[in-house]
Amino acid sequence: MKKYFLIIVLIQISYFVKAQDPHFTQFFSSPLTLNPAYTGKIDGNVRFAGNFRNQWGQFSNGFKTYTASADFKIENESLAYNDNLGIGILMLNDKAGTAGLKTNYIGLSAAYHKALDEEGFQYISAGFQAAHVTKNVDYNKLIFENQLTNTGFDLGLSSNENNLLPTLKYWDVNVGLLYSNAPTENSNFYAGVSVYHVNSPKESFLVGDIKIPQRYTLHGGGYFAIGGSTQFHFSGMYTRQANASELLAGGAFAFNANGDWQENPTNIYLGGWNRFGDAFSPYAAIEFANVRIGYSYDFNISSKKTISNSKGGNELSLIYSPANASSKNKGIPCPKF
Repeated sequence: MKKYFLIIVLIQISYFVKAQDPHFTQFFSSPLTLNPAYTGKIDGNVRFAGNFRNQWGQFSNGFKTYTASADFKIENESLAYNDNLGIGILMLNDKAGTAGLKTNYIGLSAAYHKALDEEGFQYISAGFQAAHVTKNVDYNKLIFENQLTNTGFDLGLSSNENNLLPTLKYWDVNVGLLYSNAPTENSNFYAGVSVYHVNSPKESFLVGDIKIPQRYTLHGGGYFAIGGSTQFHFSGMYTRQANASELLAGGAFAFNANGDWQENPTNIYLGGWNRFGDAFSPYAAIEFANVRIGYSYDFNISSKKTISNSKGGNELSLIYSPANASSKNKGIPCPKF
């Protein structure tokens, strides 16, 4: 019986001490958590995005992550020809574990998009993001070693853990670069790099000097036409933080239903992304009235799939980015996946 209860304690505490950066299978639908250089990198002048991920939903205390963002493209005559600025705001909420570890994140982003040719087909973008982060945990929902007795756990006993902080607050800094090239009106290719936690902020519920390691991400992708009514979109991402790394790659076919790829397309997307060594995620989306709604599900294929009963995570995304007829970059496609 003691062994059984000790396993429960280890599982609960593992959720508590191994907080991770929230991540999305549909990383391409969460631009401001991927690379600040995406800020304002849009066909029109505004983009609203939202994401929800429920990982290991079969457990009542798995990971639940929500994001909402808005970013804007600013075109000004004082800027060099075809150059533009981007500003944006990102809000993120994440909850995980038995102790209800909660993260609230509010970030402000800015980016400059420099045209590399007179037509504005090629751009190099540099972005910066500053965020205020608040984390808290409910220790009353945790079980500690001092509460273990010969007959089991006595939650009426004190944990004697008096040096634990209930709330953390700190500032976080992120930067990124992005190159994009639109050789035709129906194609676009891009590559980017970002570094999150540049300032390595302190993060510990214990008294100590524990810092968040920097997260490095390389990503790229693009799309091109296959005939008059089909496009193929592809993308990949490699990210590393301390000793943890992740590699995703995949793509989706876009089938156009209204003969309009530029102004107000109606598209159906079908495809999938693979998180190597972990999960395969089929993806489906519909796009209409400048809104794209996407859904994916992670099927666990890792060697540890028995722990999660071979189940992964549901993920839903929404992006709204209306076309703007007055934009001086009209007709030049921007990265979508």
